[in-house]
Amino acid sequence: MNAPSEGPARLIVTVTANPAVDMTYHVDGIHPGETHRVSPPLERAGGKGLNVARVAHQMGHPVMAVAPVGGATAMVFRTELEASGVPHRLVPVSASTRRSIAFVDTARDLTSIFNEHGRPLEASEWQALTAAVEQALDGHPDGAAPRCGVLVGSGSLPANAPEDFYPQLVRLAHKHGLPAVIDTSGRGMLDAARAGADLLKPNHQELMEATGESDLRQAARRLLDLGARMVLVSAGADGIYAFTADAPGSYWKARLNRPLAGNPTGAGDAAVAAAAVAIASGQQDPEQILRAATAWSAAAVLMPAAGEISSRHTDLARNLIVTHEENPE
Repeated sequence: MNAPSEGPARLIVTVTANPAVDMTYHVDGIHPGETHRVSPPLERAGGKGLNVARVAHQMGHPVMAVAPVGGATAMVFRTELEASGVPHRLVPVSASTRRSIAFVDTARDLTSIFNEHGRPLEASEWQALTAAVEQALDGHPDGAAPRCGVLVGSGSLPANAPEDFYPQLVRLAHKHGLPAVIDTSGRGMLDAARAGADLLKPNHQELMEATGESDLRQAARRLLDLGARMVLVSAGADGIYAFTADAPGSYWKARLNRPLAGNPTGAGDAAVAAAAVAIASGQQDPEQILRAATAWSAAAVLMPAAGEISSRHTDLARNLIVTHEENPE
């Protein structure tokens, strides 16, 4: 299922403040404490915003991926991203780009991920990153590129990042008359809600930890009360929930009709990509956004690495169970 479209294709600008060189190993059984022989890993320029851009680009939508890169890993990052064909704007920094290592245990259908912490950026580098984002939102001066339709900020932040980075992205998008989609955790999620993010996309664990709530529905309601316009919450095999400020007394839920085995690493990013494509195209119906996000998320599980989805997304969309339920006060 392609995300619904209600107008000409608009540019999707993604911001990945804490990018990584993603390394994915496939292992036929992981045995703690023992030596394993593995084939060379799949290496690609990654980070949540990059994954969002890759999926949208794969599905034929115009994108611009903005990220800072530096150090010894920058060459691997740049070379792979250029080979991918994903349009990008990279900001040079002095800190080495981190690595994210995934071990996919094919014998047990389990994936273990080891994420390095991002190294701090200088104040001038944060300013350069913000300037690069604004340039991407302004578009090409001669109108050759598509007009921007949405700004997406995804992922964790490196050490010592500005506390208001994600709220600043929301305000920057709104200054340009654009919706802002934010996928992050912790305080950044709450601050983005307060800034009026048009869509927040946590998973259920991130949502509970950030809000301190024990009930998913109450936790999502809190983000709406803070100022978020829509909240998509991924809950693994239980599916994805959609809550809106326009109808806080109810919510939508979508899930597959059967469990799906595979690599869930990029499922959340694929959901964000689908939502961003829909929003950039003018779609406002939460059910339609939810259907696209759930189908693309499931299709990502079928792929060996994050940043791409299976061609089965259309079939998966047909097998969704979608319900509209009351949200208790």
